[in-house]
Amino acid sequence: MNLSQRLQAARAPGDQPPSAGIGPDIEAGAAADLSPVAEASPAPVLGPPPPAPPEPVTGRRTLTARQSAPATSPPATVQATATPTAGADALTRLKDRAAKALFERMGARLNDPSLSEEQLHDLVRSELNHVVEGEKVPLTPEQRQRLISEVQDDVLGHGPLERLLADPSVTEIMVNGPDMIYIEHSGKLTRSAARFASEDHLRRVIERIVSRVGRRIDESSPLVDARLADGSRVNAVVPPLAFNGSSLTIRKFSKDPFQVDDLIHFGTLSPEMAELLRACVQARLNIIVSGGTGSGKTTLLNVLSSFIPEGERIVTIEDAVELQLQQEHVVRLESRPPNVEGKGEIGIRDLVRNSLRMRPDRIVVGEVRGGETLDMLQAMNTGHDGSLSTVHANSPRDAIARLETLVLMAGMDLPLRAIREQIASAVDVVVQLTRLRDGTRRVTAVTEVQGMEGQTVTLQDAFLFDYSAGVDAAGRFLGRPLPTGVRPRFTDRFAELGISLSPRVFGTDHSPGGFR
Repeated sequence: MNLSQRLQAARAPGDQPPSAGIGPDIEAGAAADLSPVAEASPAPVLGPPPPAPPEPVTGRRTLTARQSAPATSPPATVQATATPTAGADALTRLKDRAAKALFERMGARLNDPSLSEEQLHDLVRSELNHVVEGEKVPLTPEQRQRLISEVQDDVLGHGPLERLLADPSVTEIMVNGPDMIYIEHSGKLTRSAARFASEDHLRRVIERIVSRVGRRIDESSPLVDARLADGSRVNAVVPPLAFNGSSLTIRKFSKDPFQVDDLIHFGTLSPEMAELLRACVQARLNIIVSGGTGSGKTTLLNVLSSFIPEGERIVTIEDAVELQLQQEHVVRLESRPPNVEGKGEIGIRDLVRNSLRMRPDRIVVGEVRGGETLDMLQAMNTGHDGSLSTVHANSPRDAIARLETLVLMAGMDLPLRAIREQIASAVDVVVQLTRLRDGTRRVTAVTEVQGMEGQTVTLQDAFLFDYSAGVDAAGRFLGRPLPTGVRPRFTDRFAELGISLSPRVFGTDHSPGGFR
């Protein structure tokens, strides 16, 4: 059998026969033309070369397709993506050199207590100008200004968080490691493009924040609560507790505290509910604000505190100072963690006990979360009416159960009925806040604590949120809190004190779907 016959026998059944006149020399030439392409393919380093494919035509098609791929496209792609990275790296290196030179030029002046914050910023800006000029790097005015601003933020401020802190629409900042920063905007979480240069950069910012309020954070004390100069609440956790890098959470507060009209505008409160709560504070009722994390308890507590008359002495007690009371006669107390030796801790319970000796007219506890609950209830029952506090719970009934649990944490061997009687006689009103699915924060219940029936604390709702209105096209809830039509018993106290309420507060003709 000659070469043509052997090729014809090996050809796949579906292949077309060769054209007339193609002989053995042409077939051999075709095979010779394929050999350079096969040699161009990377061969394995070890072992014998792979055997030739049994189907020459099929192999020829495969190699031809591989050969037709543009050989220059991968380098072009690499070059296109490398250019901006190289530029960004150059600017990063320039910023690092400028920061290092600034530290060398200023030295101990960065921590000079005789310099005010404004003087220190002016001095850093002046020194940075000299440093940038010494670099001899051509920069546009915009690049120069940005470089100086970023270095100044890294040295004196909060690095990439400065712009987020300055944005009034951002309500919370969550840092999950140096390269993952989330923000809350209009009740929704989104990932920010900002990032820290490294874990060390993030740790420096955290240490700068906590050191300004006399706290410390390290491996022996890897979590801390602190605050910023504007009152924003800060929680930080560092390794080994934070596995993926240091974690930083900042709950921002408005420079101008929200007033009751703001909450009405946001839909958190209705005008009727606001009028009732104002009367409750003026009548010195004890109020517990209940809600989940991020539901707006501290904001509502600020608003309720604004209803306290000017002539009263107010003592506030918090883990980290957050409340922004507008009255003049306010004493603000803050708990203290233990020192390096594990001594010197002053807890909320110690402050509540001490506040009773400070002749307070009102005691405002930022949040009860432990044994201090028993001391607060005792204060409410011993002449310190009009006290305010918050608790984490999902409903008014859950808030009462939560208070029972917290009293048990005081370590006192009290029967459950005695605890419930203490709660029923101390707490007058529970205001429930809920963060709905659309991101809005609404007061979903105003509930009166009426007393005890058997072993149960009896509650009566004065307002409830009406969910029956549904949602609009954007997914926002259309409902609002409506009166249940039941007049609370504590309104008799309003009449005794001369506090009047509009007839519409407990009206039942608000909407066709309202409560009757």
